Amino acid sequence: MKIAVVGTGYVGLVLGACLAESGNDVTCVDKDAAKVRMLRRGKVPIYEPGLEELVKRNKSEGRLIFTTELPKAVRTAEVVFIAVGTPQGEDGSADLRHVMGVAGEIARAMNGYKVIVNKSTVPVGTSEKVREVVRRETTHPFSVVSNPEFLKQGAAVDDFMKPDRVVIGAEDPRAAELMVKLHKPFTRTGAPIMVMDCASAELSKYASNAFLATKISFMNEIANVCDLFGADVDRVRQAVGADRRIGTSFLFPGVGYGGSCFPKDVKAVTKFSADRKYDFKILKAVDAVNESQKRLLVKKIEAHFGSVKGKTIAVWGLAFKPKTDDMREAPSVPIIEALLAKGAKIQAYDPEAMKIAKGIFGTKITYTSKNYDALKGADALAVITEWQEFREPDFARMKKLMRSPVVFDGRNIYQRESMAAQGFTYFSIGR
Repeated sequence: MKIAVVGTGYVGLVLGACLAESGNDVTCVDKDAAKVRMLRRGKVPIYEPGLEELVKRNKSEGRLIFTTELPKAVRTAEVVFIAVGTPQGEDGSADLRHVMGVAGEIARAMNGYKVIVNKSTVPVGTSEKVREVVRRETTHPFSVVSNPEFLKQGAAVDDFMKPDRVVIGAEDPRAAELMVKLHKPFTRTGAPIMVMDCASAELSKYASNAFLATKISFMNEIANVCDLFGADVDRVRQAVGADRRIGTSFLFPGVGYGGSCFPKDVKAVTKFSADRKYDFKILKAVDAVNESQKRLLVKKIEAHFGSVKGKTIAVWGLAFKPKTDDMREAPSVPIIEALLAKGAKIQAYDPEAMKIAKGIFGTKITYTSKNYDALKGADALAVITEWQEFREPDFARMKKLMRSPVVFDGRNIYQRESMAAQGFTYFSIGR
């Protein structure tokens, strides 16, 4: 099938590479000429495991090409995906200017029937708005489809190739049939392809993310209660997760969720619900808990030292989660900013996010090329992102490098008894 994908961010690039991998001819479009040149060289501007290899292979096979020329890509395609950003507005709503702008460009370039697919995360009702924009700009026949993505950063390629489900919002049977055909190669193990109306498809993405965010904030609240009563959140989590109605996923307490989806989507659901006069109290609380949880580690550090002024705090982990360089809404940002405001010095390390971090903090913090280098002369270590390489470090080496052996574990990756036995003063979440 001939495919065009407009936008080469996390979603668009994974989408294009994976569709090419299944034998489709895919043209990825981006207005950023420098990014297109980089992709043509086989270089991927984001860190996502397995993606660069996928791009290189399909580019060399001629199934995946990159261009800035949207009209040409649209004219040769049967299906055109919109995968541009929907940044959060000041009121929490999703900014649809890019989506609508691209929809208009697609319409003006059309030379026959096209299936136009919203891949971006968009509020309920966006498909109809896209339909109106396209209808104003062309007389050619078309269908608008909602096909929300359910990709986890750090596992996006696997999530696309082996989905839990595929959701297709399509009122037009012809478009639905094309979309089912396109996704069949990825669902051979039995994952369902769910065809529904566009509004239900649009809401399904928000509902999924909002529910997962709710589980995280709920468990963070339980962890805080554990601290008050001397309970162990790990024991509580295991007992709760053993209930098959609940499950074990997203029950790990920490310093809050971040990234490009959960924070934005929770706020978006709250906003578009309020636009219809519905007060989504649970999600307001989920968001409030998450914001306060991001500052919990700072409170623990300050409570231990009395004042952090002049203290050197080593930070392990800057990305919002492991296996990505994404720092959007990352807990590390408000934590570091709060420590800096209180007079602390920061020495930070992350396996992938250092370049992004330099764009955020500039010269306000010290960046190290290795995780142990961040510990030199540090009064404490704050673990913010649970990268695999932080889980089994050389603790004896850590003690020698640090001015004082104090660890604030924002992800509960170490065992209390073991840390105490090795001479560390150790703080975690809810234990």
